[in-house]
Amino acid sequence: MVGRSWCGLLTAHQIPFRALARPDFDLDQPATLVAAVEKGNRLVVNAAAWTDVDGAESDEPAATRANAEAAGVLAERCATVGATLIHYSTDYVFSGQARSPYPVDAPIEPMNAYGRSKAAGEAAVRGSGTEHLIIRTSWVYAPWGKNFVRTIAKLAAERDRLEVVNDQRGRPTSAEHLAASSLALYLAGANGTWHATDAGECTWFDFATAIAEQLGSSCSVEACTSEKFPRPARRPAYSTLDLEQTEGLIGPLADWRVALSKVLCRIDQTG
Repeated sequence: MVGRSWCGLLTAHQIPFRALARPDFDLDQPATLVAAVEKGNRLVVNAAAWTDVDGAESDEPAATRANAEAAGVLAERCATVGATLIHYSTDYVFSGQARSPYPVDAPIEPMNAYGRSKAAGEAAVRGSGTEHLIIRTSWVYAPWGKNFVRTIAKLAAERDRLEVVNDQRGRPTSAEHLAASSLALYLAGANGTWHATDAGECTWFDFATAIAEQLGSSCSVEACTSEKFPRPARRPAYSTLDLEQTEGLIGPLADWRVALSKVLCRIDQTG
């Protein structure tokens, strides 16, 4: 989702780029990461990751190889050629027990394997010595790919009733807005660790309700607790990321409801 968004953004701005995917860029094959970054490259965007949160619980070493060890290899290569690396991280590096938005410098206390792997990735990038932007984000979706918005849109068209958890709160993020915010941060000279999501916050139930309403669906969306849908990986009850630093540099970020509306009218049901 994020890689495709970057391609669209750079094309629109007429900025030359190369977009690599497997097998030419494979987090399980470190040699491909080194080969992907050439001398003369100024900016490298790593939009690849192990994102199977539940799968990480049963194979944390694999998640760590992808999210931490590979990130370190890529960062070290960027340091060698003098490129800046934009690397994406997650709200899951925090404990999920806060009562107000997490600032960038909040303590790192991941509650599951996926969060630990991403926290290790942050450390690897910082330790590489390369110029970098680590951008934490959350609840990413797009008109394409596998994501919550497309799933709920499909189910709301097929069912009369849906139950969605109402005890997990965070910030949805349009992948296209994330790419645009990331580029804006880079062009503004940002470095180090930042947060980028859409503005506002909600629960998954609120998010699903908005999706159904904006689509004009007659499906009834009902609230439930996380206990109704047990998962292998624990989820944070509160993982809203503080945006003050980011908005202070690049200006206000769009409200998640506005971003959702723009995406829903362009959903690609083919993939």
